[in-house]
Amino acid sequence: MLAGKRLLITGVLTDDSIAWHTARVAQEQGAEVVLTGFGRGLSLTRRSARRLPEDADVLELDINEPAHMEALVADLDAKWGGIDGALHAIAYAPEDALGGSFLETKAESASIAFLTSAFSYKTLAAGLRPLFAKAGGGAMVGLDFDNSLAWPAYDWMGVSKSALQSVNRYLARYLGKEGIRVNLVSAGPLGTVAAKSIPGFVQFENLWQVRAPLGWDPRDPSPVAKMACVLLSDFAPATSGEIVHVDGGFHAVAAGETEGF
Repeated sequence: MLAGKRLLITGVLTDDSIAWHTARVAQEQGAEVVLTGFGRGLSLTRRSARRLPEDADVLELDINEPAHMEALVADLDAKWGGIDGALHAIAYAPEDALGGSFLETKAESASIAFLTSAFSYKTLAAGLRPLFAKAGGGAMVGLDFDNSLAWPAYDWMGVSKSALQSVNRYLARYLGKEGIRVNLVSAGPLGTVAAKSIPGFVQFENLWQVRAPLGWDPRDPSPVAKMACVLLSDFAPATSGEIVHVDGGFHAVAAGETEGF
C-alpha cells in the first residue's frame, strides 16, 4: 500500500505510541520512514527506531524552533529530494492547563498548548511544502482527540484539539491546489506516555469500555496506525479536510447499552 513512499513520522518517543506504530505499519507496507524527536527524549526516539522492522534515521525537531524546522527540511531534501507524506503527532499542554483548573489557567499556558498542539500542524505543513512540491503532492495526517464536547480534565488541550481541527480544514483549503491532502485521525483513548500524563485518564478508558459499540482496547494503537497509513497512501486520493474517527464507534452513540437506556 505504501511501496516507494517517503514518510516523515514526528513525535515518536516510545514504542507504545501511535506514531511508532504508524512507522511500523508504514514500513511493513513498503515505505521508507524518518522519525523525529527532540531534547532529552531524543535518545528514547533512537532506541525506539531500532525496534522497528527496519532501523530508521532520527532527526531532531522541536516544532517551536524555526531553526529545527529549517534543518529538518534540508536534511530530508538531501536524503530524499522530496517527501510523500508526514504524520503530525505533536501535542503538549503545561500542567496548569489540564486537570480541572480551566478557569485559573494563565494565558501563557493556554498559548503554549495552542502553539505546540495546533499551530504546529501549520508549521509542519508549511515547512514541508517545498518537499511535497518536488514529489508532486502528498499527504499530511494529524492525530486528534474529538472535542466536539467538553471533557473533564482535558481543559485547554481540548480547546487546542478543537483548534487543530480548524487548522486541518484551512490547510486542506490552501494546500489542495498543490495536490496535498490534509486529514486527522481522531483516536479513542490509548495508554501512551502522553495520555497517562492527563489527570483522570483512567476515566476515559472506563467510559470507552462501556460505550464503544465495537469495543476498545486502550493498549493497542494498531487500528489508529493502520488508518493513518491508509490516509498517507494513494487509497484516499480525494479525501482532505476530514476527521476520521478510530474509536470503536464511540463518537456515534449517545449512551452504552449498560447506561440505563
